[in-house]
Amino acid sequence: MSSSADFYNIPSSPSQSPRPGQKKGRRKREREKVFWYQKKGAKGIVGLICLVGLFFIFNGFMVLRLQLDDEISGNKDVSVRNSSSISVSIKGELKTIGKGKKQRKGTYDRMLALAAHSLAENKRELKDLWQELFVPASAWRPCADHRNWNHSEGNNGYILVTANGGMNQQRVAVCNAVVIARLLNSTLVIPRFMYSSVWRDVSQFSDIYQEEHFINYLTPDIRIVKELPKELQSLDLEAIGSVVTDADIGKESKPSFYLKNILPILLKNRVVHFVGFGNRLAFDPIPFQLQTLRCRCNFHALQFSPKIQETGALLIQRLRKNAAHSGPLDHYLIGPYAENNLQEKVGHAVKASRYLALHLRFEIDMVAHSLCEYGGGEEERKELEAYREIHFPALTLLKKTNKLPSPAMLREEGLCPLTPEEAVLMLAALGFSRKTHIFIAGANIYGGRSRLTALTSLYPNLVTKEKLLSATELEPFRNFSSQLAALDFIACTASDAFAMTDSGSQLSSLVSGFRIYYGGGKMPTIRPNKRRLADIFRKNNSIEWKIFEQRVRKAVRQTKHVLQRPKARSVYRYPRCKECMCLTE
Repeated sequence: MSSSADFYNIPSSPSQSPRPGQKKGRRKREREKVFWYQKKGAKGIVGLICLVGLFFIFNGFMVLRLQLDDEISGNKDVSVRNSSSISVSIKGELKTIGKGKKQRKGTYDRMLALAAHSLAENKRELKDLWQELFVPASAWRPCADHRNWNHSEGNNGYILVTANGGMNQQRVAVCNAVVIARLLNSTLVIPRFMYSSVWRDVSQFSDIYQEEHFINYLTPDIRIVKELPKELQSLDLEAIGSVVTDADIGKESKPSFYLKNILPILLKNRVVHFVGFGNRLAFDPIPFQLQTLRCRCNFHALQFSPKIQETGALLIQRLRKNAAHSGPLDHYLIGPYAENNLQEKVGHAVKASRYLALHLRFEIDMVAHSLCEYGGGEEERKELEAYREIHFPALTLLKKTNKLPSPAMLREEGLCPLTPEEAVLMLAALGFSRKTHIFIAGANIYGGRSRLTALTSLYPNLVTKEKLLSATELEPFRNFSSQLAALDFIACTASDAFAMTDSGSQLSSLVSGFRIYYGGGKMPTIRPNKRRLADIFRKNNSIEWKIFEQRVRKAVRQTKHVLQRPKARSVYRYPRCKECMCLTE
């Protein structure tokens, strides 16, 4: 084993010291060696200067390529920024992020520049970017609409539900409530939606979904009414003990909990009111038919209102460049308006434009709730802490009274949503070309429009619903975040490829599940393993682009396997199970 003395050429014993007769010859050799190193060093400096010069020449060439790409593509109608502003200005634009604030730390300037050079090469896209593993995926077919039980009379009383959260969380609560109504042989009153200080939306069930279809489709399963009987409307439900909150029910409680604790209240008072009801029913163990009913509710009974379907149809039509093309999920998403889109375009031979939908879950509520840090320093920490105190007081209390994992550890464990910069690096590494049409789903991105600089610089054909729809078309949805979320849901679910940036997002989960259930093996979804990506991004100051590409592609490829639903996981996200889908030979 070599020692530190060996490394520094320090004699380790007296026997290694030079003898007196050797000193003169050794000094001569040392003078010759010094001269040789000086000569070689001069050559090295000249070589280095040449390499730097070549780099700038290559950089100029790549910039010219990017400019030509923008001029040739001619897709100015779907670009969110002027096509003359190209990725050569990435570094300059990134410095404007958070203008007026302290310079953001942790940006990926070096990697973004490498991504720009890679995209400028116009490499051919990999085939699997727009494909799913067809043979194993297409073997699963929807069959949650099959019934083999009798109608429930709902004789034990009435179930009221006031669901909290946004549109997607409320959707899950509705379907869980349908299952509880059947389990307790009770009648479900059309669910109501709770007003939230985060979402600030007063929309109710009929504003988002078709109420009559919901009632009629589920009639063979449960009894549904629009309101309580008059004799029960005057009851003080809280006073008689019929109000059940999330504090009274454990998260993902088993059916046995409801039979033991809720059924006696129902039989006694004839009504139970669930307030909140967020994720309060387990996925396993649960009887086969009840699990099927869950899927039947989500994939068949909940259809968007005509107003949302009509505007959703416009959105899809414009994303496809007004082509006479119908996607495999259009009928389930926009109903009769799918046929209208085709009829309007008869005789117009326009090639459909395929598009990638990216759910960039980077709104302030997600950023604050994650407890992660995103490079904004002390100013960011104070801003997010103030937001948590108002909107997530329980989390604030937990943070003050318990030692929680550090932001760095949360990121290492893959518990932080991808930033816009990380998302665009992932797409570039996967091989999506610069000309890819990208639809961005999401509300107000934390950090504002400037936080999208990296995305718009590398992918100029990037749009949102606000860019594709006119102010008049969007006006009926202003101040209704759940209805706007429904439009995002439609555009993402109908896309040729869908990429999520946070696997814990309800919208991403539901969109992914819909694409599995109805996609027939033709609707690929990119589900990044954030823990693996975090390890890759941590090396952003030194990793070479080729290695970065290989590692990102491997990390994403590992999530594309066609698997049955893991035990205790959501059927809304993983519907490949015998209760929801049929496996054909």
